[in-house]
Amino acid sequence: MEWNHDTNNHNEMKLNILIIENEIYLAQSISARLLELEHTCDICISLEENIKDEHYDIVLLSTNINGQDFGSIIKKYENSIVILMVSYVSSHTVSIPLSLGAKDYLIKPFLIDDLIRKIDHYVDYEVQKQKIGTYEKYLSSTFKKAKVTSNETELQFPLFIFSNLQKDADAFAYQYAFKNDLTLDFLMLNDNSMPVDLDKFGTNLVYIKGFDTLNKYNRRSFLKLIQDKNVMIENCKNIDVEDYPTFEIDSKKSVLSANEILPIEEYIKFIISNYQDKFSDTKLSEYLGMSRKSIWEKRKKHGITK
Repeated sequence: MEWNHDTNNHNEMKLNILIIENEIYLAQSISARLLELEHTCDICISLEENIKDEHYDIVLLSTNINGQDFGSIIKKYENSIVILMVSYVSSHTVSIPLSLGAKDYLIKPFLIDDLIRKIDHYVDYEVQKQKIGTYEKYLSSTFKKAKVTSNETELQFPLFIFSNLQKDADAFAYQYAFKNDLTLDFLMLNDNSMPVDLDKFGTNLVYIKGFDTLNKYNRRSFLKLIQDKNVMIENCKNIDVEDYPTFEIDSKKSVLSANEILPIEEYIKFIISNYQDKFSDTKLSEYLGMSRKSIWEKRKKHGITK
């Protein structure tokens, strides 16, 4: 199932919907309402009817049709959102179809607006699920070179992470949460955001950036605030954090050695790849002696994502 991520409001999405209902008046009423919303609808009055062999985003399936095998239709549309329409709740009408892959059910009689809300809910769920899947693939690809140490389960929080490269610190937090099946929240600090409410994150692991932007007073306040909190704090500038534990990431492989010489083009590629998360394009252009447009062109040429 492919949902349009670019749609700002999922209610504007045009859906292809199949209605399988032997109560023809109900089927027509539902179809008329969905057509008003500019969706496309097909109606079948039984499972034996010659149903079009095409993709449907939504399948509205009545389980009041006696003697029918609902499992076959649910399997046929396993990539669609199947919503049951039932007159009574039983293992045959609800429990078994749900176990086979149907998403939800409505008990007749129901308001068609309630059906619309349920459709909107599941469409929104599918859109968000695909977005999250896309973000996870991107993050996994971006951080695939990051290595979480073998003793990561022994880490104590709050924990400050030090690395020569900011990207490696980000990768460590992401990989640690993923490997330990933790929900990761994110917080960006600045002096205007102090104090912060960490209790709102509950038991989630919170990855905090921007510690280096705090003034000395807010820094002291922050260190008191994080006591006994489940947080990781990026500390790439290696600021003294008193007695708090610090985990140092070995980023030597990402840094040029004193005896290593690269061709100019490779050097530019190396600097952009490894320092674009630490410095703005304006700073990079100053250090490399080229325009910001040239940096953008180098990214495009070498396939560097930011």
